[in-house]
Amino acid sequence: MRIHCIQYDIAWEDKQASHATAEALIATADVRQGDLIVLPELGDVGFSLALDRIVDDQSAAWATSLAADLQCWVLHGWPERREAAGRNVAGLASPDGTLVGTAEKLHPYTAGQEQRAYQGGEAATVFEIDGVSFCPLICYDLRFPESFRAASAAGAEVFAVIANWPSGRGHHWRTLSMARAIENQAAVIACNRTGRDPHREYGGGSLIVDHQGIILAEGGAAPEVVTSEIDVDAIRAWRASFPALADVRVEPPARRIAPR
Repeated sequence: MRIHCIQYDIAWEDKQASHATAEALIATADVRQGDLIVLPELGDVGFSLALDRIVDDQSAAWATSLAADLQCWVLHGWPERREAAGRNVAGLASPDGTLVGTAEKLHPYTAGQEQRAYQGGEAATVFEIDGVSFCPLICYDLRFPESFRAASAAGAEVFAVIANWPSGRGHHWRTLSMARAIENQAAVIACNRTGRDPHREYGGGSLIVDHQGIILAEGGAAPEVVTSEIDVDAIRAWRASFPALADVRVEPPARRIAPR
């Protein structure tokens, strides 16, 4: 499974400019038929809460067109509106230009007021990419191991975390990506944006981590394409030889013993 993380400075609330930037970077990569291209969270508008300005059908249309043109898989993040609430989603497009489906961000980032515009999803979503069980999660979800564990129980072998992760917490980004890989015996593709928006600075640092927590490829702070191959057979062999996931149990609530 060959992966390309596309990290770039998203143009604030400007889909055409963001698409052009991403396409120019993708053109520098050796993208082959059947590869997976991963783009950041809200990858054509940035971390905007202005749903009236940013929700339309352009994001999904662009992702499916890109997938068909390159004959590859594309994971792209965009905003949607469902009923009264927005949803921060990751959409998966297949090489034939079909939108396979979307996965919703489960944990709105309350420190950034995300809950003012976006409602959290109900459950992790597991797709199949050429026989590989694949689960996209979004940014702040990386801090919640329970979501990864639930997806692992549903068969997820490869995770993708698409993000607008601030540069001041880059150590957390890197460490948690490795931890999620180790504890779930799964590969983790972590794709972050670069540059600035009106509120924050972003550090890039996209990385691809194997099932043992080893970093296969890692980006810096500048726009670039981070590419690596994931050995899915090795993931399955490791799970068979060291079946830690079989020992997972549902933990009861912790007991608290009050002082006498």
